[in-house]
Amino acid sequence: MTTIAVALLIPLLGTMLGSAFVFLMKGAMPDRVQKSLLGFASGVMVAASVWSLLIPAMEMEAGRGAWSVLPAAAGFLAGIAFLLLIDDVTPHLHLGSEHPEGPRSKLSRTSMLALAVTIHNLPEGMAVGVVLAGAAQGSAGITLASAVAVSVGIAIQNIPEGAIISMPMRAAGNTRWRSFVIGSLSGAVEPVGGLAVVLLASVLTPLLPYLLAFAAGAMFYVVVEELIPEASTGHHTNLSTIGFAVGFVLMMVLDVVMG
Repeated sequence: MTTIAVALLIPLLGTMLGSAFVFLMKGAMPDRVQKSLLGFASGVMVAASVWSLLIPAMEMEAGRGAWSVLPAAAGFLAGIAFLLLIDDVTPHLHLGSEHPEGPRSKLSRTSMLALAVTIHNLPEGMAVGVVLAGAAQGSAGITLASAVAVSVGIAIQNIPEGAIISMPMRAAGNTRWRSFVIGSLSGAVEPVGGLAVVLLASVLTPLLPYLLAFAAGAMFYVVVEELIPEASTGHHTNLSTIGFAVGFVLMMVLDVVMG
C-alpha cells in the first residue's frame, strides 16, 4: 500500500520540482530550453503510452488472436475523444497563445493557463493509476516495478512541464511563490485521478485493457495537439527533436529495466 501511495505522489513531486525553477531563474525561460523540454516531455509520454499502456492492453487480450487489438483500438480512440471534449468545454489558454480556447470566460489568463496544464495532467494521473491497478491484479505481466517506472517517467516529464507553467506566470508579474504554488497545483489532479482508478480497480477489472488504451489515447492527444506544435514553431525546433529522442529512449529504458 505504501508503494502505491508513493507511486501516485511521485508525478506531483516532479511538477513541484519543475515549478521550483521559478526561484532559480530570472525572467522568462530561454526559447532553446523551452523547445528542448517540450520535446523531451513528448518523447516520455509517447514511449510510456506504447510500452506501458498499449502493448500490455493487447497482451491482456492475446487469447483472442487477431481480435486482441480491438480493446486497444477502441480505448485509444475513446481517450482521444475524451480529451477533445474536455478541451472543448473548458476555458483554457495554451502556452505562447494570445487567444483562449473553449467557452468564453472571465477567468484570468493565469487561471486559464493553469487549467490548460491541469487538463493535460489528468490522463497522466490516470495512466499511473491504471498501470498500478494492472500490477495489483498481475494482469499481462504488469509488475509493481513497471508501474513505478511509469510513475518515475511521468515525474521526469513533469519537471519541465512544471517549469513551463511557473516561469511564464512569473514573467507575467506574479510573485515567485504564487507562480510556484499555481504551477505545483496544476499537477495535483494526477494523484487524484490515479487514486480514483486504483480504488475502482476491482469494479473495472473487465475494462482494464480498454482503460490502459484510453490513458494512452489521452496522452497521445496531449502530445499531438499541444506539445509537438508548441515545440515545432519558431526557431530551434531541432532541439525539440533531440529532446523527443532523449525522452523516448529514457522512458523505454526505464520501462524495460524496471519492468
